[in-house]
Amino acid sequence: MNPMNLLALPFRYKPWRPRHLRLIMADVSGTSAQPEQDHQTHLRATIDWLCRAQDVRDNQSDAGGVSAGWSFEDGWLPSYPETTGYIIETFLAAAKVLERPELIQRAERMIDWELSIQQDDGAFPGHFGEPGSRPVIFNTGQIMHGMLAGYLQLGRDDCLDAAVKAGEWLARHQDEDGCWHRFEHNDTAHVYNTRGTWALLKTALVAGEPKLKQAAIANLDWALSQQTKSGWYATNAFTPERSPFTHTIAYAIRGFLESGVLLNEERYLDSALKAAHAMAKVQQDDGWLAGTYDENWQANASYCCLTGVAQMSLNWTRLAQDANAPELREAARLGLSYLKKNHCTSSSDEVVCGGVAGSTPIWGDYSRFEYPNWAAKFYADALMMDLADVAIPPVTIKRSVNV
Repeated sequence: MNPMNLLALPFRYKPWRPRHLRLIMADVSGTSAQPEQDHQTHLRATIDWLCRAQDVRDNQSDAGGVSAGWSFEDGWLPSYPETTGYIIETFLAAAKVLERPELIQRAERMIDWELSIQQDDGAFPGHFGEPGSRPVIFNTGQIMHGMLAGYLQLGRDDCLDAAVKAGEWLARHQDEDGCWHRFEHNDTAHVYNTRGTWALLKTALVAGEPKLKQAAIANLDWALSQQTKSGWYATNAFTPERSPFTHTIAYAIRGFLESGVLLNEERYLDSALKAAHAMAKVQQDDGWLAGTYDENWQANASYCCLTGVAQMSLNWTRLAQDANAPELREAARLGLSYLKKNHCTSSSDEVVCGGVAGSTPIWGDYSRFEYPNWAAKFYADALMMDLADVAIPPVTIKRSVNV
């Protein structure tokens, strides 16, 4: 972006504000690059940022949840049910890796808030959970990950009850071919729902619910039908006419990967491996990935989706761990190196220090001019997975004998 074009930005982004202008000009001038430090330093800063994102909601009606992030447009945003759901498992992991037991209490507060907003029919509200929020299939699936963590890692039976209730809601609204159109973004089926399907499958195995397992497999099989010969997934963008973000491609890969591990099903693991290897081939030497890719794995964006890089780093690490693909660790570490160079750990600015922007440059199309909490979540997970060689969440589950 040419500095002379700053005035052309939409008025709502307020580029004239000192903090906003400073962040824009750092990317314009190329001075935003940060020194790489050890994993622990970057991890501590990221977790501290997520703690601040939770604390800013204290004394609000959504206290306990984690702010969706910080944006040029609105500052600190309300708590976000979807991402608070899977941040629960991140805080439980970080409590061990960083030896910070207080993070467990923070995770408990997230769980309590999520349980307080679950609807009578089992769904969780979409968007920020405000009254009248329409539930969304994907969002409910992500919150189920937090409920599973609450049951499996903290022993909370109320969390398993909530996960089963949410899973039954997902199954009730599933189409006959295994996908979802109702309660979907733009009323369009999406392959990236596999990340929620993973939670549905895990709930089925833990609770002994064969109907939920059947629903999960039906969605995985539909999603598998959308994979092309190149490994790319069709029907995987937020809107049908667009190429998918690296973010949603990574979502789809993770769902297939973890479902394949739970079921010991090679065709799902093979799908994840095919897409992950294709992504590794287009990764640049410095770890950069484009914001979007077309069906031939051609980059059709000049910016980087930092969230997607973090997700792919942890995907590559998980595939190295549980899919006999050790060659992917190098791609994972290249991704982490790139993220570290775009991650500030020492700024006096509480928004910037430890936060991860949606895109670099910050005006890229993905989460433009924002520091989303899910970017920090996936970055923290990727750091811990490489640092401690663990899976987040843990793969081991208490299997029921009924499915």
